[in-house]
Amino acid sequence: MKKVAIIGAGVSGLYLANLLEKEKDFEYKIFEKRTKLNLEEGYGIQLSVNSIKLLNKIGFKNLSAHDLSYPKRVNFIDAKNNNKICDIDISKFNDETNFYTTLKRTTLINFLLEAIPEKKINHNIELKSIGYDGEKLNVYFSNNENEFFDYIIVSDGVFSNSKSIIAEKHITPKFYKSVALRGNIKNYDNPDVSIFMGSNFHFVIYPVNQNKEYNFISIIRKNLSEHQLSDKKMFENDDFLQSLLGNINQNSILDLKSNLENIKAFPIYVSKKFEIINKKNIFFVGDALFAFPPSFAQGASQSIETSNDLYEDIKNNNSRFYKDRIKKINSVNWRSKLNHFAFHLKSPLFAFIRNICLRYLTKNEKFLESYLGKIYRN
Repeated sequence: MKKVAIIGAGVSGLYLANLLEKEKDFEYKIFEKRTKLNLEEGYGIQLSVNSIKLLNKIGFKNLSAHDLSYPKRVNFIDAKNNNKICDIDISKFNDETNFYTTLKRTTLINFLLEAIPEKKINHNIELKSIGYDGEKLNVYFSNNENEFFDYIIVSDGVFSNSKSIIAEKHITPKFYKSVALRGNIKNYDNPDVSIFMGSNFHFVIYPVNQNKEYNFISIIRKNLSEHQLSDKKMFENDDFLQSLLGNINQNSILDLKSNLENIKAFPIYVSKKFEIINKKNIFFVGDALFAFPPSFAQGASQSIETSNDLYEDIKNNNSRFYKDRIKKINSVNWRSKLNHFAFHLKSPLFAFIRNICLRYLTKNEKFLESYLGKIYRN
């Protein structure tokens, strides 16, 4: 029986654990540095068909439809005047059993936790070092204990300290000169995903269930110093939150200040590059492997897809994981960067040209199949 250590209990790590739970030839343990998982936040995520297919294999289709939403369109809207520019029919990428889905992140996490025995999740433990003992990996943890494993899967996020330990060099993400502002929005009623584009910002609103609860997420271009980035209290300060919201409110016809609840802000970090770390039987998944700009809404979907690819790789004793992943990562990454650029145009002339291009491209079947279909379906 092969023993697997999963470092980190995020979406990618928990999905991989669900796959391993069904395999009699594998035994696994999850090591999570937090004392407990946060299951209270009601913020949303989007899952395209590529990840829904994989989730349905482990029973996601049995979740109550009341806790999910199935948007049919993505609307592109001018934030300044609330005029709709155009839309994309994303339902065309669905099939008979798999649909583009939006939901609360906690709904997904709770679902993934259901099949995992509590004793397999070890909290308040971090990776400290790794050594090889023959074919086995001798793993040392922060609780001064060590254990032998056949595989180590690192899924502890964009700020993965485990990645630096394994690579034997300091690896850090880069600040993407943007800040995210997220919350829940009330007095809003639209079943689709709506992208509101403004000058140096955009925000997205979408339903997270059938109970008229809506997620709000805005990405705002903002340069911050190293000192500001290290000041965690600044991102919790109400004056800072209100200043971000004020910047959007001045350039949007929607009354956001009166309708947003549970507002939080955080800086956007992305991977500097795809790190190739050639260590036998040690792999990275999720944001620990590569973190994208958030403007293509593929973070959670790629975490699930990556963990599935790795599972198939180790189950079948292949060695194509990184070769296949780098192709998909490059495809998602340049789309995410392009969206980020296009959604934030400051010049009225460039925004006007963008809108003309959007109206054409969103009705061009070949473009949509190339830009979205290759990611959503594969």
